[in-house]
Amino acid sequence: MVPFFVSTTLGTTSCCSFDNLSEIGPVCRKFGAWMHVDGAYAGNAFLCPEFKPLMRGIEYASSFNTNPNKWLLTNFDCSTMWVRDRYRLTQALVVDPLYLQHGYSDQSIDYRHWGIPLSRRFRALKLWFVLRSYGLEGLRAYIRNHCMLAKKFEALVRADSRFEVANEVKLGLVCFRLRGSDTLNQKLLSSINASGRLHMVPASVNEKYVIRFCVVAQDATEQDIGE
Repeated sequence: MVPFFVSTTLGTTSCCSFDNLSEIGPVCRKFGAWMHVDGAYAGNAFLCPEFKPLMRGIEYASSFNTNPNKWLLTNFDCSTMWVRDRYRLTQALVVDPLYLQHGYSDQSIDYRHWGIPLSRRFRALKLWFVLRSYGLEGLRAYIRNHCMLAKKFEALVRADSRFEVANEVKLGLVCFRLRGSDTLNQKLLSSINASGRLHMVPASVNEKYVIRFCVVAQDATEQDIGE
């Protein structure tokens, strides 16, 4: 049994933690393993120069994906993936029966060789419209505002001795909990969501039940965070 694929994450779902690619990458390269980097949420923030240190070691990646529908103003679903060696990917997925062959295979990219389905939805246009509408600086401002609002929420939580913050807040996600049992925090989350005014999702971090607060509203303000 020889490992051939290593999946790493920049910005985990539970608490937005970051794998150390600069340590994992050299091991993958030494043994010829494919290192995939999942940046579904946090990968969008790398548009901002100040967040690029979080992706240190990305040069070892064989593939890297982000989901613009998670934090780049693009409606669901939309996922982008960069591949270092497209030949290795397409040779693993090639589907070429006689009835699918055509005379333009050398002149165009045939996406049936890039994934499991033979066909796919056309998602590129909606992302193109977002990029053209907001521009690089507009998207950077959007991401920076969410990160600023998350830090504001973190400060409010830390100012209340009944609560604790359970993650290092680097982007737009704050994991917090009441100082007490998991059952108490489950009841708190149920009350929050039952109100119909807020919606949060739980996770387990270091074997503790935490509540995840993530800034996702497009036009969120400091007043919203205070409320």
